[in-house]
Amino acid sequence: YDSRVICEYLDSLHDGARMFPVETTARWTVLRRQALGDGVLDAAVSIRYETVLRPDEKRWSAWIEGQMGKVRRGLDTLENEVATFDDDVNIGIITVACALGYLNFRYPEEDWRAPRPGLRDWYAKFATRESMATTEPVVF
Repeated sequence: YDSRVICEYLDSLHDGARMFPVETTARWTVLRRQALGDGVLDAAVSIRYETVLRPDEKRWSAWIEGQMGKVRRGLDTLENEVATFDDDVNIGIITVACALGYLNFRYPEEDWRAPRPGLRDWYAKFATRESMATTEPVVF
C-alpha cells in the first residue's frame, strides 16, 4: 500500500494527538502540505534515478532540469507559506521536513537554502527534534 494510506491507518490506531487532523480546514491544509512534500520528493528521487542508474549517454538533461524545476517551485511555495507552519507536528510538516532532509542528503550542491531563508530557518530548528536527528541518513 501507499505510504500515505499506511500512515493514516497507523494514526487511526491510537488515542493520542493525530497526525491527520479530523477538522476539515486543518485536514485539507495538512493533506495539501503532505502532497507538496511528496511532490518535491518524487521529483528529487526521479532525478536521482536518472543520474545514477541511467548511463551518461542516455541521460535526458532537459527532463532532469524539468524535474529540478518542480523541486524549486515546490520549495518556493513552501517558502511563501512557512510563516503559517505552527508547532503542531503532523503528516504534512513531517513530509516537508523529510523532503528537505532528502535534498540535503542527495543534493548538497543544490543550495535550496539561500533563496529561501524562512524555510531554511524552519528546517534548521525542526531538524534538531530527536526524531529527525536520530533518523538522519549517514553517508558511508
